[in-house]
Amino acid sequence: MPELPEVEVTRRGVAPHIEGRMVEGVLTRRDGLRWPFPAGLDGLLAGRRVLATGRRGKYLLIHFEHGTLIIHLGMSGHLRVLPEGTEYKTHDHFDLIVAGPEGRQVLRLHDPRRFGAVLWHGNDEGALDEYLLLRGLGVEPLGDGFSGDLLFRATRKRKAPIKQVLLAGDIVVGVGNIYACESLFRAGINPKIHAGRISAVRYDRLAQAIKQILAEAIVQGGSTLRDFIAVNGQSGYFQQTYFVYDRKGMPCRNCGAEIRQIKQGQRSTFYCVNCQK
Repeated sequence: MPELPEVEVTRRGVAPHIEGRMVEGVLTRRDGLRWPFPAGLDGLLAGRRVLATGRRGKYLLIHFEHGTLIIHLGMSGHLRVLPEGTEYKTHDHFDLIVAGPEGRQVLRLHDPRRFGAVLWHGNDEGALDEYLLLRGLGVEPLGDGFSGDLLFRATRKRKAPIKQVLLAGDIVVGVGNIYACESLFRAGINPKIHAGRISAVRYDRLAQAIKQILAEAIVQGGSTLRDFIAVNGQSGYFQQTYFVYDRKGMPCRNCGAEIRQIKQGQRSTFYCVNCQK
């Protein structure tokens, strides 16, 4: 599944092609993906200008004067910017057609597994942060509001393992499985430790590790997750620098011990028993 870095890479890739541009139409090739496409979306967006792009966790946001288009890439989705008239392929489900100096272009959503989503939240429906899928999300890990102190205070009564607390998304949003494993390794924290038992000092290290790992992944174009590719068609290469994720049985890059794999909440966790206490 594309995680926060992949979504941010996507946002940065599409922004120059759609921000400030006029939407000329919307084309859908099925009724919906994980949820139905919003009714009358072409009428809502045609003739409207894209004000800005944004991101909330793993949701890509395209802001208009009268509301926000919300896109989730699901398990296997990706967005491409293509010249209008580019022949569509199987699993190309949604086109946002925009006009620009170089002519009409298409922002196209390709989603083989159809777990993605294209949704709409109008300004007349209330604040965007109160939208059903966004209102329970924690703070952004790359924002000023995220810190070790926040993690420490929010976990005092948490008995769940720290890895599962990070994935829950109610304290900090967007730290998916890959980046949780890598961040815990960099901070030297065992993923099985109960969140409420971790000290403030160790949470400071963890918060810093999360910020560093996510920032590095964005610079490197994210990870190649199944068929995830960026807007320009290139794959990310952060996976080449993994220390623990997907390295079961391989030697730790720090100490040489064998990397172990366990299941936590039906998700695979990779860690080093020597480096992570």
